[in-house]
Amino acid sequence: MMNSLLTVAYLGAGILFILSLGGLSTQESARRGNVYGMMGMALALGATLLHPAVQEYAGGAYGLLAATVGVGAVIGAVMAARVQMTGMPELVAILHSFVGLAAVLVGFSSYIAPLEDLTGTAHAIHSVEIAIDIAIGAITFTGSVVAWVKLRGKLFGKWISGKPLLLPGRHFLNLAMLVGIITMSIFVVQAPNPQAAILGVTGLTWLVVISIISGILGMHLVLAIGGADMPVVVSLLNSYSGWTASAAGFMLGNDLLIVTGALVGSSGAILSAIMCKAMNRSIWNVVFGGFGATPAVSSGGQEAQGDFIEIETDSLTEELKDAKNVIIVPGYGMAVAQAQRAVDDFTRILRDNQTNVRFAIHPVAGRLPGHMNVLLAEAGVPYDIVLEMDEINDDFPETDVVMVIGANDICNPSAQTDPASPIAGMPVLEVWKSKRTVVLKRGRGKGYAGVVNPLFFKDNTRMYFGDAKASIDKLNQSLRAD
Repeated sequence: MMNSLLTVAYLGAGILFILSLGGLSTQESARRGNVYGMMGMALALGATLLHPAVQEYAGGAYGLLAATVGVGAVIGAVMAARVQMTGMPELVAILHSFVGLAAVLVGFSSYIAPLEDLTGTAHAIHSVEIAIDIAIGAITFTGSVVAWVKLRGKLFGKWISGKPLLLPGRHFLNLAMLVGIITMSIFVVQAPNPQAAILGVTGLTWLVVISIISGILGMHLVLAIGGADMPVVVSLLNSYSGWTASAAGFMLGNDLLIVTGALVGSSGAILSAIMCKAMNRSIWNVVFGGFGATPAVSSGGQEAQGDFIEIETDSLTEELKDAKNVIIVPGYGMAVAQAQRAVDDFTRILRDNQTNVRFAIHPVAGRLPGHMNVLLAEAGVPYDIVLEMDEINDDFPETDVVMVIGANDICNPSAQTDPASPIAGMPVLEVWKSKRTVVLKRGRGKGYAGVVNPLFFKDNTRMYFGDAKASIDKLNQSLRAD
């Protein structure tokens, strides 16, 4: 009877998770998708606590389990409540690392103290599942931690930065580590128990070495990826965390964990593939490292190509008043300045003046897939004027004014004109084709990819320096005053 109820509960949770993914596919239904996801997770946790195996092995430890879940819930609630929208990519990355670390710990626990004695083929299959779970979990853990550090940009800055770390022969190194992991996994399978020695080394020791090498592999893969492409990395790590959970499900014999992990893994992989296609990149470059980086960089692409031409608030106000078509290109600078509400106010003022205002969203704008969409939705910007790059890129020549707010690499012409640029081949928003391009920028430095942007020196470009929120607030006051 209990097993039947658990099956129904797991089936219900699985359906809720599928509905959650469906809800998250559009901005309008994203809130509903989150609710479905929370309901599914609550149902899954409750059903798992009632599982006969948990009741048998937990014994009187339900109080400890409740305390553990309670502590985790409190920590998660505090982290979610305190994080700013600008810190959301880092939060996602560190949560992915928790999934990987949990999988590694569960894998070792299952190997050292299995729930049942297994021999022969059953033991071999279970050992393979453990090795796969620990390997993927360790890659996810260390890769996510490195991504978190890269996104933070404050810790270990001398050693880990947005720039890619390209070691000589890095692909051979990755292949060697992968072969080593597979070879040692065979030794783990051959060991009848954790203390049995294969080639003079116990099975448990081989498993520890697998986790260490997998962790190094995860670090190396993400270190070799350029900072401008971190949204793709976050998406890929999301996929890794899903496959980690699915592998843990096979190891534990938990059908819901298998299904849920597969959903997360496949959706993350599909999103990564879509983003790579939009950026004219190969997903294999992401998987094996070196994505977003080119060893050779032209000297011309790293030098300033002219003088900045600044624009005053009054002059910009007049141009905006006369404009019939305005496109706003948001970037990470808007997120850092928390200027999304000011931008929404700016949009409303222009639309009240009968100006056609739209937003152009690049696939990797910000530090997280859909980062700009989330910020604009939070501020209340209408969904129907927020367009993807493919939908709006051809409209720039007919646009009177383009407002680039805190964006840099995603509208860099060198992606099309400089084959040696680190961002060469990446589709960009062709803002320079508009009649007037106004760039709101906090300073005069390079973008996250470390590349000089020729856009800033074009004849039809004007620079409006300052904090994005303060600058937009100043413009709003000027537009209202006249």
